[in-house]
Amino acid sequence: MSEGDWSGEKLLLQHRGVTLAAGLTAEELRRVEEIHRFHFPPDLRSFLSCVLPIGLRFPNWRTPESSELLNQLAWPFEGIAFDIENNVFWWKPWGARPEALSEAIAVAKAAVDRAPRLIPIYGHRYLPANPEIAGNPVFSVYQTDIIYYGVDLRQYFACEFGRIDHAEAVRGEPRHIPFWTDLVEDNA
Repeated sequence: MSEGDWSGEKLLLQHRGVTLAAGLTAEELRRVEEIHRFHFPPDLRSFLSCVLPIGLRFPNWRTPESSELLNQLAWPFEGIAFDIENNVFWWKPWGARPEALSEAIAVAKAAVDRAPRLIPIYGHRYLPANPEIAGNPVFSVYQTDIIYYGVDLRQYFACEFGRIDHAEAVRGEPRHIPFWTDLVEDNA
């Protein structure tokens, strides 16, 4: 199956009742990337060029400056900040936790800003923007409860929308993504 053949995923989404719109144009993709300062990895770019799932939990890439999309992009850091403030989360690689909450949040923000940007796929499922190659794992990100949800985009869709179970979707060795993989491994 070629990188550009998403017919199986389209059928799977349709079968689950997902509304599908025409894929994004090259200009629409460029505009999103320019506004949000990341590049879609080639597999996600290919998928979004083929079809755009629309609905409550899917990002609406046709309105790249909408508050909904901005909230989805901010979700990973906001969840980490929430756990720092409310659930006594502190990650050892950051060193000693500052006493002031604002300083602790600033340390976490700097770490997330250095990490590969996470691109929302559906709900709290994210694909890293880097490396800019096909085959990045999909992460489920809910505060600091971060796990793999597919070793790649195709496996993720098969898992999320019912073709395979979670264990099968994460079978194999997901690509290491700095920071995010480390959090997954610390959660294991």
